[in-house]
Amino acid sequence: MIKTREIKIEEYNYPLPDERIAKFPLSERDSSKLMIYEKGDIKVSRFSDIADFIPENSLMVFNNTKVIQARLNFRKKTGAAIEIFCLEPISPADYNMAFQNTGDLVWLCMIGNLKKWKEGALELPVTINGEEVILKAEKASTYGNTHHVRFFWDNDRYNFADILDAAGQLPIPPYLNRDTEESDKETYQTVYSKIKGSVAAPTAGLHFTDKVFEKLNSKGVSCLELTLHVGAGTFQPVKSESIEGHTMHTEFIRVNRDLIKQIIDDSRFLIAVGTTSVRTLESLYYVGEKLEDKPDASSEEIKVLQWQPYEKEYTLPVEKALQNILDYLDRHNTDTLLTSTQIMIAPGYKFRIVKGIVTNFHQPQSTLLLLVSCFVNGDWKKIYDYALDNDFRFLSYGDSSLLLPDGK
Repeated sequence: MIKTREIKIEEYNYPLPDERIAKFPLSERDSSKLMIYEKGDIKVSRFSDIADFIPENSLMVFNNTKVIQARLNFRKKTGAAIEIFCLEPISPADYNMAFQNTGDLVWLCMIGNLKKWKEGALELPVTINGEEVILKAEKASTYGNTHHVRFFWDNDRYNFADILDAAGQLPIPPYLNRDTEESDKETYQTVYSKIKGSVAAPTAGLHFTDKVFEKLNSKGVSCLELTLHVGAGTFQPVKSESIEGHTMHTEFIRVNRDLIKQIIDDSRFLIAVGTTSVRTLESLYYVGEKLEDKPDASSEEIKVLQWQPYEKEYTLPVEKALQNILDYLDRHNTDTLLTSTQIMIAPGYKFRIVKGIVTNFHQPQSTLLLLVSCFVNGDWKKIYDYALDNDFRFLSYGDSSLLLPDGK
């Protein structure tokens, strides 16, 4: 039996030459290569034809998060450049309330060139609709390599979403080793992105186009959405020898009643688009399991913790766990589950909900590679060796795969 916590991350390494990392997307989103891995067999197609490989009447689930222009570049009077990277809102903690705030709020941030910012407020002139607004930032508490930063500005006609749209920079992945370009504002968003909050794109979805959705629809495939706001932790490599020493980042999730009900009622073949959708869907089981023991749990108490799936042998049926969530929503008179997850999915994990995954090719020694390895029953080397040997493009702007380890 695999002892998940003892997994050595060096066993999930592979050579990834820089030239295999796609620095820019293809001109047509759906023209990327598509690897189909089914019951151990591999074949290759184009992403534009993915509908040909999706079982009829399947349920596909997409993460509709939208990447925000989270990097703010300040300059001190001395000339020193200070970059503030907004990760998540603290006060108010609700994303929508934070973006609509018109003058004073706190975010959890990473700070570049921190040693040059000893004290005092930074100022940044921002032009919105031809009008200058002065944005100020004050450093508050420190939490490891992150900080609480208070933002305030001198014009309440504009909210924080306006500020970020006017002054912020889209945070493309660090491994692209280039500056953000104007084209990234479009290409680093999925065509169905809606809910602002991510600092990284759910990149499996970047390949989808209206034409692909039309083909899926013609096969009777239902396409539903959820929200997981991707944090900067998605790029953090596992630096500890075993994964027990790695702390998973916590991410905000939002799931509507209709999706949960469809999963219960339809029992259709469910395909998650992207590892973020996988993490959200699988977290639902553990939210429902907590509610089984404590139906009156608070929103804080139903958060899914990193090692929760490995703490005991879970026997609660999936349908009962999901029904517990619906009952919880009824008691709170809401149609939306709002919570967060820190779930670690690695070899030894038992998948409860997801039957297929659409995903790109991930970094060596990453938690995303651990997730893929678990899903394909340890066959990740075969998949990645094939991709390397057949000119697949890797990482965020790279090619895609459809993983169906147990077939259709």
